[in-house]
Amino acid sequence: MATVLPTKGNLLAAKRSREIAVTGHELMDRKRNILVRELVALIDQAEDIRKRAATVFPEAYAALRTANITQGECDDISRAVSADNSLSLRYRSVMGVEIPLIASDEKIPENIPYGVASTTAALDDAYIKFRKAKNLVRDLAETENAIYRLAYAVRKTQKRANALKNIIIPKLDASISGITESLDEKEREEFVRLKVIKVRKQ
Repeated sequence: MATVLPTKGNLLAAKRSREIAVTGHELMDRKRNILVRELVALIDQAEDIRKRAATVFPEAYAALRTANITQGECDDISRAVSADNSLSLRYRSVMGVEIPLIASDEKIPENIPYGVASTTAALDDAYIKFRKAKNLVRDLAETENAIYRLAYAVRKTQKRANALKNIIIPKLDASISGITESLDEKEREEFVRLKVIKVRKQ
């Protein structure tokens, strides 16, 4: 840190800077706590989605195997199902951190999108189960992306709070202390000088 001239103006400026740094540290601490709370809630949510996925995916693949056995290979029929372009991305802000929200405009079809005359109920079951699996993948992608962003923000906020607490505030304290000591020394010197002048005049 550059040497600061020991003036009353610099002392006041250093004290103001310290007040701002202390307030900044308190705000960073609050921000970190809010982000951690949000992060913990999302981790629990992701765990719940993973548990559901652990059930839904095996069921979906088992249903597909059954459909392949009863129907034959389903590759040709799968081409009748159109690509899903129903997802849209929005964001919500948590203490300045942009959290993605994946919204689906998909309408639940009243009719299965392939011909039912030449297909079996096993294929319908596989189609319905894979739709559930797809929705879980969407929810998990949204939640895990939010967790990653929040964890990064928590780490960054913690670094800034630590820098304020362990570097900036101690440097300002040292600066304030040094300026105060210099000003006190000058005041004592001035007092002694005036006393000497007074004695000489007498």
